[in-house]
Amino acid sequence: MKWFKRCIIMTLLGISGVVVWLWVTLLSPWCYERPGSIAEIEQRTHQVFVYGTLTYAPVRWMVMRANGKPQPAQLNGFQRNGLDISVVKNSQVEGLRLTVTPEQLKRLDRYERLGSRYTRQNVTLADGSSAWVYRRLPDSATIMVDYHYAFLPHHFRRTLSL
Repeated sequence: MKWFKRCIIMTLLGISGVVVWLWVTLLSPWCYERPGSIAEIEQRTHQVFVYGTLTYAPVRWMVMRANGKPQPAQLNGFQRNGLDISVVKNSQVEGLRLTVTPEQLKRLDRYERLGSRYTRQNVTLADGSSAWVYRRLPDSATIMVDYHYAFLPHHFRRTLSL
């Protein structure tokens, strides 16, 4: 019975830790301040191409508080590189095109740490439509990948192409 109580306590502590981390990362007023050099978001509907964690509905709901009306999309001339995409001829990245409001785009900017970790660029998708895509800033790519995956054993990092 003693081990059962310990398991319950450890599980609750683990869940609490994840909840706190998610709140600090996604919703708290700390840890991110939008740089003043970034232009204000236009008050219109925006299209965003996502290819990583934002392809998962639960992540989108936590970040944007909405689903974003996802549609399958493809970005030609790029290749996925871990947490980023790179220009590579004859390559393509599969993902989703989201339709978002200005407030949801602001939430995405916060999630991606626009200006400190990622930049937002306008691209043309395979179907000819225009969408925003987040791309890693050169200064942050190595540092942030190493930081976020430092807890993984080396052989797992190789598997993840980090």
